[in-house]
Amino acid sequence: MQEIRKRDDSTSAVLGPCGQLFTLPHGRISHKLPPPIMLLEQIIKLDNVLCNAQARSKKHCLEILSELLVRSLPDIASEDIVARLIARERLGCTGLGQGVAFPHCRVPGLDTTIAALIRLSEPIDFDSSDGDSVDIVFGLVVPQDIDATHQANICNIADLLGDQALRQKIRDADTSNQLYDSLINSYVSSVVIDLKTADGS
Repeated sequence: MQEIRKRDDSTSAVLGPCGQLFTLPHGRISHKLPPPIMLLEQIIKLDNVLCNAQARSKKHCLEILSELLVRSLPDIASEDIVARLIARERLGCTGLGQGVAFPHCRVPGLDTTIAALIRLSEPIDFDSSDGDSVDIVFGLVVPQDIDATHQANICNIADLLGDQALRQKIRDADTSNQLYDSLINSYVSSVVIDLKTADGS
């Protein structure tokens, strides 16, 4: 995240990783992100994680990601998710830099948030603004009508993926289990730090 600035008396806006604005409740105006709202383990399961995946291209990577996402969405076709992720990429690259991408999209009829994580065996070109190839891909699908909670969750995930220590743990993982544990444990640690900061301790 690059900044948070006031929009009106009731909301503020967060400039996202690709320049998109996320509106947040008034009172969260600072250069720190709002405290994490969701429990990450509620939106991503071990079955949604794949270590050492092999992708031939950005499109192929999104196809693999979609297959992981629909494991928690049996009523939605992976082809639909792929199409929506590609459409979102056309609006602006979701590469965060430093070898990380955060593809995400809205899905009509969806009433929950689902995530997936891929660590590629070989980096691929993802059209990232910094020119770096990508080997860490975190995907997210959210309901068509998102609220401040969904928006804040997107911001918090992007912030988490910007953590250098987490990126290294993800790259050091040899199995999907290790990959999942690295993500969840790092997220829990960030929650503890945020809470201590909020309490002034």
